[in-house]
Parts: sequence; structure tokens; C-alpha cells
Amino acid sequence: MGQADARVLIDKSAIRDAATVIVLRDAATRPRVLMGQRGKDAAFLPSKFVFPGGAVDAVDHTIPLAAPPRPDCAAALARDSDLDPAALIAAATRELWEETGLLVGAPDPRAPQMQAPQGWRGYIATGHLPDGETTRFLFRAITPPGRPRRFDARFFLIDAAALRNDPDDLSRAEDELGHLHWVALDTVRGLDMPFITEVVLAELAAHLDGRAAQGVPFFDNRHEVSRFWRL
Repeated sequence: MGQADARVLIDKSAIRDAATVIVLRDAATRPRVLMGQRGKDAAFLPSKFVFPGGAVDAVDHTIPLAAPPRPDCAAALARDSDLDPAALIAAATRELWEETGLLVGAPDPRAPQMQAPQGWRGYIATGHLPDGETTRFLFRAITPPGRPRRFDARFFLIDAAALRNDPDDLSRAEDELGHLHWVALDTVRGLDMPFITEVVLAELAAHLDGRAAQGVPFFDNRHEVSRFWRL
């Protein structure tokens, strides 16, 4: 193996699977999404406003779903990926719970019987399990080379009506995201956001207006030449 090939392998191995959650409310009137600001000392996207989300943890593969994802969602998540779609949905559910205190999922009689792993104990104690039926796969993007951290991020859309607690009560949120608030889509451009977040918001607006093309957009930056296609 040549030196160039070794660099490619190292670069690919540094890409972590991740799940990001776009919570949407008031879609029929004045749509708003939940966003927060990363810390100024964060290694990845410092000071930027982002959606809740983070890397898929090993324990996310052990969490059963209360209901599987819809067939179209599962099929899109499985395209060009060997990751279990259920682990991505579980990670999205956990990250939303940790970073905002908002609960999405379905009551499940298995939850009280589970020995929940670390990272899931608070969520499982509510008696819920992640619900694949409430999640819609909206976007996928891989962080370009040269960044301090790289993620293969799947963006999930959840309607705030699916939340099991008060969407305005963010008091249980951890401190990873500051300035958590609901922001209207017609004012969101005033926030300091990563480029990909702006692109995802444009895709969301297209869905709300009925202008979206078929398939899930995918910014594929696994290789030297970036590729955009739809799953």
C-alpha cells in the first residue's frame, strides 16, 4: 500500500456516523425549528447555531424501537450504508433528549423491564422507546476533508406534535448547546450557521412549499471530488 492510499484510509476511518434532529412546529402557519449555539471553544463548528445532534454511540445499537421506521425512510437510510437504520433513529432520539430535554418516542412495556445502558437511563426511565414512525429522513451530508472532525450526518425531521413533553420547557437541557430557542424560518438567516445547515433549511422550505425533488439529498464528501446526489 502506498503512502497516498494510507492517507485515504486514515481519512475515511475518521468519519463518524451521526444523527441530527430538526424539530418543526407551526408548519401550517409560521414554521419554526429548534436551534442552539455551540460553545466558542468547541472543536467542531464553534459558536455556530445548529440543530440538536451528535455521533452514534455503540449503545445506540442495543436500543429497540417501539415501532420501525416507515419503509421509505428505512430504504433511504440503508442506501449506500451498512449502518442499522434503527441505531440512527435511536441516536437521534437520545441526542434530542440530552441536548434539549425534549422527549420523542412511544410508551413501551419493555422499557420498565430494561437494564438501560449508560447514556440511556434517564430516557428509558420515562417508559418510552424511540419511535421510527415519527422520524422522517430529510438530508445526509458528510463533512468535507480537512476539518478537525468529520461526520456522516443523517438529518431527521420530527414534528413537534410528536413530542411527549412541553416543547417550550427546555429546562432539562444539558449545556452543550446555548441559546436554545425556536426560530422562525423567515428569520433564521440572521443566525451564524454552517453552510450545510443553510442548505438543509432550504430543503426543508422546499418540502413545506411542495417544491422538493424526489429522494433524500446527499452531500457525499468521502472522496477527493465532492458529489451531490439523491438517495
